[in-house]
Amino acid sequence: MEATTQLNTLLQFRFNPEFRAGRGMHGEGDKRHGKDGEDRVIQVPVGTVATDSETGELVHDFSTPGERIVVARGGRGGRGNAQFATSTNRAPRYHEDGQPGDVRSLQLELKLIADVGLVGFPNAGKSTLISRISAARPKIADYPFTTLEPHLGVVAYGDEGSFVVADIPGLIEGAHEGTGLGLEFLRHVERTKLIAHVIDVSSTGRNPIDDYLTISRELELYKTELIEKPQVVVASKMDAVDDAQRVENLRNFCDRRGFEMFEISAVTGLGIDELITAMGRIVEQMRDVTEAAMSGL
Repeated sequence: MEATTQLNTLLQFRFNPEFRAGRGMHGEGDKRHGKDGEDRVIQVPVGTVATDSETGELVHDFSTPGERIVVARGGRGGRGNAQFATSTNRAPRYHEDGQPGDVRSLQLELKLIADVGLVGFPNAGKSTLISRISAARPKIADYPFTTLEPHLGVVAYGDEGSFVVADIPGLIEGAHEGTGLGLEFLRHVERTKLIAHVIDVSSTGRNPIDDYLTISRELELYKTELIEKPQVVVASKMDAVDDAQRVENLRNFCDRRGFEMFEISAVTGLGIDELITAMGRIVEQMRDVTEAAMSGL
């Protein structure tokens, strides 16, 4: 299997789930080996995780273009009649059959690779935000679960900087157990360098702090490492706030937790530039940490 940037889905495996490498040839005269069977290279998108269907064991996490591993080996070739020659039988008329190759069943899962993951309740303003800061154009409407699949957008900042942001569809309480669309999308948060909690501060029927705690709890229950990632809090829909105390309470909460908070309106553009700059700064810091760790290996 080989990772490639030329593919971005696993759809081809739904219609063609079985792959077979070439068959080795028989041995020939003059003690010549039979020709090896042709390798079969199966290309998968970068971000694919392959696990053994029977044991659940991780086979490989394809995170870099060009990565290639052997997932099934060909069988050992048999010995020809010359291998059985003796002083009394110089031309034996029997041989050894070759062995069959590996047969393996794998489960493939594709996880998006993005620098920033936007998380939050349905209709919190994530889709509007990503459409404002990048060229991504997700469907936007004023009802829950408008986004039914993650969207990626490239955000430019500074002179030449850029990062990839993923609009993770709305999470709700119980997402780590599959409630709503939870398990379908929580896995896409795993690879992000930064988590941005997008919280609707305009709604009188919600408590922004409770919303943050609920989503944070779902991330932790799904995988503890997620809450250890750098985080920022995005107070969205500031143009529609009817109670300034609600925003102030959230800011005090973030200050106590040591989180940066940004008040934005994707409609008016309030706070957008500051948010982009901060995201770019944190992503660059995390890239430097990763590169330093890799160089030390």
